Amino acid sequence: MLHFGMVIVLVVLLLGLAPFTVKSVHTKPKNDSEWWKSGIFYQIYPRSFMDSDGDGIGDLRGMTQRLEYLSRNKITGFWLSPIFKSPMVDFGYDISDYYSIQPEYGTLDDFQALIREANELGMEVILDFVPNHTSDEHEWFKKSEERVPGFEDFYIWHPGRPNPNDGTARPLVPSNWVSFFRGSAWQWSEVRKEYYLHQFSVKQPDLNYRNPAVVEAMKGVMRYWLGRGVAGYRIDAVPTLFEVTTDADGQYPDEPLSGNTDDPEDPGYLVHIYTQDQNETLDMLYQWRAVMDEFTQQYGVRERIILAETYSPIDIVMKYYGNDTVPGAQIPFNFHFITDLSRDSSAKDFERTINYWIDHMPAMETIVPNWVLGNHDQHRVASRFGEDMIDAMNMIMFSLPGVSVTYNVRICIFEYMPNRSSTTEMLHFCFTFLQGEEIGMEDVWISYNDTVDPAACNAGPDRYQYTTRDPERTPFQWDSTKNAGFSTGNHTWLPVSPNYTRVNVELQQGLERSHLNVFRKLVEMKRNLAFVPHSLGTFVQENVLIILQHATISGMQTSIYTIANIGRHQTVINLTIYEPSLDVGVLGILSVTSNRHENDLVSMKHLVVESKESFVLLAYHMEPEVIQI
Repeated sequence: MLHFGMVIVLVVLLLGLAPFTVKSVHTKPKNDSEWWKSGIFYQIYPRSFMDSDGDGIGDLRGMTQRLEYLSRNKITGFWLSPIFKSPMVDFGYDISDYYSIQPEYGTLDDFQALIREANELGMEVILDFVPNHTSDEHEWFKKSEERVPGFEDFYIWHPGRPNPNDGTARPLVPSNWVSFFRGSAWQWSEVRKEYYLHQFSVKQPDLNYRNPAVVEAMKGVMRYWLGRGVAGYRIDAVPTLFEVTTDADGQYPDEPLSGNTDDPEDPGYLVHIYTQDQNETLDMLYQWRAVMDEFTQQYGVRERIILAETYSPIDIVMKYYGNDTVPGAQIPFNFHFITDLSRDSSAKDFERTINYWIDHMPAMETIVPNWVLGNHDQHRVASRFGEDMIDAMNMIMFSLPGVSVTYNVRICIFEYMPNRSSTTEMLHFCFTFLQGEEIGMEDVWISYNDTVDPAACNAGPDRYQYTTRDPERTPFQWDSTKNAGFSTGNHTWLPVSPNYTRVNVELQQGLERSHLNVFRKLVEMKRNLAFVPHSLGTFVQENVLIILQHATISGMQTSIYTIANIGRHQTVINLTIYEPSLDVGVLGILSVTSNRHENDLVSMKHLVVESKESFVLLAYHMEPEVIQI
């Protein structure tokens, strides 16, 4: 049997001191047409990333100044929340001109400089595409409101229901539909003397996708920015693109009550069967994918990609991928890590959530699963799961097949889907992490007076904290200087977190063990290891989640275990249940909460895992003739 001394010698010889610095042999060459499947993507919230001119608002030049940081983190590309011209009622999601840059972010020249610099560093740029609605200050809406020929039906208009109390009074709203930002989804226009639909802010009228002119206009927007060099789009609010058509009398039906709340102003008051997930939505998404593919083929560039935002039921989300004849979004987001898990979840809950998505995936070769941990609309990982779970959540995300999304960095590596019959069905590892998640930034308490999120402002001072998205959008924490190094100004658009002196990039880069360095080691692990097909397994012992994969390191088969104690108590686990021949493991990447040391040897049969501790463990498979030194 192999003893500890032999293991130490072999680890040093094979790995040169650090387990994940070794170069591995990839079994398949990278296909540049599928560059995104082996990349790392970072979501930037422009207002909060870096301010170059001291006005307290992040901008394009600030992003360009910090590209070296993204490059050091091995970023393949980054996704920008909206940078288009906007009144900023919903901070860029109310677009008044799809072809212009918002002045406080910079100019078109600044944007082209950002793309040029990013490309020189080997990174791609992805834009946020907001197709459901425009600003009411958009030229299209103004023309539609005035019934300019060709624009009459660019938006969803309705004369309203007859007012039974007074035939001369303003008509009643067309239906009981409720906006996501509270209150009726219908707004009266004194100019047109009709109601328009707005599923979000009253300043965000919904476009009419049953009008072919609207469809072509939005495809034109897509083609324009593709021509400017962007590598794809994250598409906002996809499920709301279409609404049910009116009945024979020209009326919209009321949506049924949900029974979840007695507040008729609350969007949860109704079941949105007529305003979300209509059949036409899927066809529209497939048409957008066709635009991307046509551009790719016409200009011979890398594949242009679509990331689709949807909180729809699982059977509908799976259709976003497309089918055997029509491709859809490369990445329809899986939000079950947000909706189904919390700090009170058990390891078994995590395992069920993982399997829920994989079990529903269609058996198609091109399908890539994904795991969303958070985004600019969701509270940060440290606030949702606890600061002591930051590294554990990142380790779990890096260990699952497919795209993991939080609001920052996306890492992908070639892998194979377990439990699939065809050996040709390829799966990939792709991960995305929220701006600041890599250093463990937390939500910031924002008073109602400082609140700027329209959803929170509409909720009022007593309820704003239930709907506000401001806490996770605060400025990025670069260092311990004024405003965390984000801005030289005297005021920032949202307050900087008070913990910035102990949670920032500069500090964590200088520490031997920090969330940032754990993150970077996980990146190196994913980039350097070639995993064995069909090797993924998930297990639970008490409240410890165990993820097992296999890889070949220097010609030697290696078991790679990701261990995360979700519970609050020390637990002893036995890994020989899964691989009886392996007695000894070598500790690799360790969470900040761990008191262990890298390269320490541990017993596979009697492995003590402390509360909230997480780590990556390697165990080497060696034939007898190999270990006889």
